[in-house]
Amino acid sequence: MRPSDDELSRALHGPADPPLHPLPQVVADLLRTLDAPPRLAAHLRAVHDVARYLVAWTEDRCPGPAVDREAVLFGAATHDIGKVVHPAELSGPGSLHEEAGRELLVAHGFAPDLARFAATHATWTDGGTTLEDLLVSTADKIWKNKRVPELEDLVVARLAEATGRSRWEEFLALDELLERLGAGADERLAHQASFTTARPAS
Repeated sequence: MRPSDDELSRALHGPADPPLHPLPQVVADLLRTLDAPPRLAAHLRAVHDVARYLVAWTEDRCPGPAVDREAVLFGAATHDIGKVVHPAELSGPGSLHEEAGRELLVAHGFAPDLARFAATHATWTDGGTTLEDLLVSTADKIWKNKRVPELEDLVVARLAEATGRSRWEEFLALDELLERLGAGADERLAHQASFTTARPAS
């Protein structure tokens, strides 16, 4: 059975436990235009919410223009949008959604520099990866309390470079934050699972 638009609205704006910030309006509007599956909207909202905490914490540790807040939040809010094109990857493995998501965002008028996160969120080991890319990738892991030491080491290195503090100091601070953010993973996973992977009825 296809869900109603009410379920997509609930995924985008409804209450959650723990509470989740809403997606940027431009992203919510795009998901409605695409008739996105409610589970995808719920997932993007959860990752975006975690990214908000990550980027705020990073700004506190790295005063100045060290991180592009809006880019991180947009990237987190749209990183899996290619799963509209490849819906099987909502409930199973696959990477076809990555490039498809970048192309979809560009086709809808978003700048390539913002659209890139849909393609780069799983390729954080590639050369040219920015701190913004790493934060989106980290949010996409820690929302479900998945720890990836190699990814976290890259974040630590960038933080140490930006702050002048030791890697060990940055590691301890990041580890404490990720432990705290990961504590809400079970609730976020349950919230996401309460939504269907089917697209809304037109």
